[in-house]
Amino acid sequence: MSTVVSRLSAQEEKKLRSMFGQSRLSLLFKASVHGYHVVSFHQKCDRQGPTVIVAYNNSGFVFGAFTSSDYAQTGRDIVDNKAFLYSFNCNANNNDPLRVVSGNNQYSFNDGNSSPNFGSLVFLHNNTAAVYSNPGIYQFDPQEMHGNDLQLTELEVYRVEDFGGLMEKPWRKLLWDFERREEILRSVSEWKPSVSSVTQARILLVGPVGAGKSSFFNSINSVFKGYVSTQANTGTAGSSLTTQFRTYRIKAGKTESFLPFMLCDTMGMEEGANAGLDVDDFSSILKGHIKDRYQFNPSVPLQDDSPNFHKSPALKDKIHCVLYVMDTSKVKLLSKKMVEKFVALRRKANQLGIPQLVVLTKVDEACPLVEADLKHVYQSQYINRMMHEVCANIGVSMTAVVPVKNYSQEVELDAYMDILLLNALNHVLRAAEGYFDDQGEDAVSV
Repeated sequence: MSTVVSRLSAQEEKKLRSMFGQSRLSLLFKASVHGYHVVSFHQKCDRQGPTVIVAYNNSGFVFGAFTSSDYAQTGRDIVDNKAFLYSFNCNANNNDPLRVVSGNNQYSFNDGNSSPNFGSLVFLHNNTAAVYSNPGIYQFDPQEMHGNDLQLTELEVYRVEDFGGLMEKPWRKLLWDFERREEILRSVSEWKPSVSSVTQARILLVGPVGAGKSSFFNSINSVFKGYVSTQANTGTAGSSLTTQFRTYRIKAGKTESFLPFMLCDTMGMEEGANAGLDVDDFSSILKGHIKDRYQFNPSVPLQDDSPNFHKSPALKDKIHCVLYVMDTSKVKLLSKKMVEKFVALRRKANQLGIPQLVVLTKVDEACPLVEADLKHVYQSQYINRMMHEVCANIGVSMTAVVPVKNYSQEVELDAYMDILLLNALNHVLRAAEGYFDDQGEDAVSV
């Protein structure tokens, strides 16, 4: 799945969100990517609930329209007492956004199959990067609204999601102190697989492009190294930066001994055919047939006559737990095709009896309350809703979903981030232990 990146700066997003109270923005449509066409707009934005159009021009204005009603192509004039037009310019002296409501009690916007039409402003006018402007039911000064610059450099549409507040009590208990961090750190370091033929549990990281698989490895590695590490390649490219199958072992601190688990990284999942991680390659990884540093070819899965194919894998070569990595802020944006891919992977892992968990990354980006204080992660109504949404989409239990914040911009370790990461890792090793209990010493290759 290609990553579509918001153009909003942090300052612009903060100013935009200030008009909605407790909410977060999920990018649905970006004209420079999806096209300046009304058909594309409706494909991405219809029946999405409350949305805000964000238009940009060369004069530095960010302006648009909010509606709490669905776009549904009914052909009717819609009355929405929460709808408004807005504008601001972060470079201007006035820091307060302009906000204009409809003066017509019978009309807020026209819900047709053409351009998003708010009467006084019509976006994607004539399927172009332009806006039609004619103050009428919304009364404004054109110079103040858009600087009389009606040519757009970009147009985006965001779903406006109410992230709610904090629950009175956390729904999952977690101790947030240094002693707990050291306790989990020690527990994980001293853990051993119950099967003597295996010295390290193999944990497979799987997820869409940009979800944070490689960043999760880097973060776990950082916790044990004692400083922020960037060993695995990460970034924001539209396609997977991981093109090889990689197995990463982690050393315990400054010692030469390795921890009792390894993290295996794969190519990112993508929607298109012959793109991203192939289901057959996924199955071969699970069974231990694919060797470290195998170069993925999305068009052709690994064949059993390839020199990279491990013909007789032992239990130690197989995957002992699958960890699906998902971006919390993208959970509601998962396409039907991507959900179907997750289900297909789940089916393969289930057939082999391999335990599977989900780690939700970027919880701070998803919920401003968590961004303000990471300890709110298990009190956030929004994070709780996203965890339930994951369970419904891909068929896992709530106990199999753990939220984390990866190291991304930080240059120093953070105890609270470490606790969430170590807690997730602890869950994974417990799941792997259950797998080993089912296998026994007499397990044979599949």
